[in-house]
Amino acid sequence: MLALALGAAVVLVSVGLRDRTPLRSEHCVAEVGEVRAQIDPEQARWSSLMAALAQKRGLPPRATTIAIATAFQESKIHNIDYGDRDSVGLFQQRPSQGWGTVERIMRPRYSIGRFYDALVKVRGYEELEITDAAQRVQRSAHPGLYAQHEDYARALASALRGYSPHRFWCVVNPGDSGSASAAADEVTTSFGLEALPSGDDLTVPLDGTAADVDARGWAVAHYLVANASRLGLTTVDFDGRAWSAERSDEGWRADAGAPRSTVVATTN
Repeated sequence: MLALALGAAVVLVSVGLRDRTPLRSEHCVAEVGEVRAQIDPEQARWSSLMAALAQKRGLPPRATTIAIATAFQESKIHNIDYGDRDSVGLFQQRPSQGWGTVERIMRPRYSIGRFYDALVKVRGYEELEITDAAQRVQRSAHPGLYAQHEDYARALASALRGYSPHRFWCVVNPGDSGSASAAADEVTTSFGLEALPSGDDLTVPLDGTAADVDARGWAVAHYLVANASRLGLTTVDFDGRAWSAERSDEGWRADAGAPRSTVVATTN
């Protein structure tokens, strides 16, 4: 009898294990041309914010490339609270060098804004080599190291600014429920665009020329996917393409029902 009971327990445990959906390794990918830039969820969060804030300020994609390459070198695009001497944050900015207090620098929106404030003061930064532009902002002891991140940064900037449509996606594990209102507030704050929550849905209407709608729409769509796990998003649809958390390993799938001039997302 004991042997039979143990056997039944083993069967039940085995069945239970088979029924569980294995967790996927969460990551994000920008695949542009021959470059495949794979990053972790935190890197995706801050890279997408750099892209959104640059777009909100009317800065060219080159500014985003420079910011991402700089953060790759300085912190691996992680918001760290340590560094050389008093350096902290995404860009390892130093309070003693006038970048602000530690508390402020540790707020990514602030540190990204301060980086762009300094970058736009560099005359002709759009034409400079990335390592030169980054160095004029950072004044690093090792300026040549920024160049090694240029390919990744360029691919991420191109996708996250919307100029490489449906070339950025994330693989996630469907998780906690989200709030359409919270997601709408974040889009509005990051891009300066109107975002409309309604129940579990979020819509971001777009206007302008076809080119403007394409770039702006894909920038927003990629931003939402980059932050989908954190915001509790289940789907993002735009321009004949759909991304879903459940099938996130498939990237952007063709979907004739996805709207052309509105980005639509749903929450758990």
